[in-house]
Amino acid sequence: MASVQLLYFAWVRDRLGRAGERASLPPEVRDVRGVLAWLQARDQAFAAIVAEGRPVRIAVNQEFAGPDHPVAAGDEIAVFPPVTGG
Repeated sequence: MASVQLLYFAWVRDRLGRAGERASLPPEVRDVRGVLAWLQARDQAFAAIVAEGRPVRIAVNQEFAGPDHPVAAGDEIAVFPPVTGG
């Protein structure tokens, strides 16, 4: 199991009731898509965010990451709403 640091920002943090956590990912979770599916399966509040269609962005080690981006032990994985500029 890969141990990662999960960080939650803005309304994601508010909905989950925590700013972050250290978590051990199951061996089959190898990419961002897998992390999101795992979070949805284990956490009702996260599943509700997905069910509502609320978009989230992911960064791995402070770099924006797409669904196929790999994750590994020791990674910092941040979950946050899309950011817009003006």
